[in-house]
Amino acid sequence: MRSLLSLVPALVVLTACSGRAVPDPRSAAEEYAEAASRGDGDAIYEMMTTSAQKSRSREDVKRLVSEQRGELAEQAKSLTAKDARVEAVARLRYEDGEEAQLELREGRFWITSSGALPGGSRTPEQALDQLRRVLARRSYAGLMRVLTPSTRAAIEQDLRSLVSGLERPETLHVEVTGDGAVVTIPGGHSVKLKREGGVWRVDDFD
Repeated sequence: MRSLLSLVPALVVLTACSGRAVPDPRSAAEEYAEAASRGDGDAIYEMMTTSAQKSRSREDVKRLVSEQRGELAEQAKSLTAKDARVEAVARLRYEDGEEAQLELREGRFWITSSGALPGGSRTPEQALDQLRRVLARRSYAGLMRVLTPSTRAAIEQDLRSLVSGLERPETLHVEVTGDGAVVTIPGGHSVKLKREGGVWRVDDFD
């Protein structure tokens, strides 16, 4: 039944995003608590999001509520306790799979993380997921955002040094061996080139 309880914040988010006035998420939690305490499966079903209703029919919810009425009553007590804390979170998924997360505080939503903004991962798994997303998009800017400041600074310094060393490529010493070539760049860098089909391309660099 915890899955039913977890649907309440989603309901609050959808309601809040649909209008200008942001409702108090505690009101939705209290409404759920009242329905849970009296074992009202219909009321709980009506509070569920559209996607949640697709995963469970009204009859399924009513059956679960009937079977777990005792546990629901205990959950209702917890929700209405004075020290209960209700949080509302919105997750927005874009067409490219990127996701932004917002949190409701002081009557408005605040961005807590977004693929287009500096990462705000709260767990190692979230950080790894952000890394996967930026690598999948081949996004250099996104990669820089998920790195620690020290690692980002080191990479950017190496790239600046490489760019500086390549300012006058005609002055660099190129060692050609067949279809391969190695170029030593000022600053300690080197670039390996490879000729394929008469076209020289960068094969590796450090």
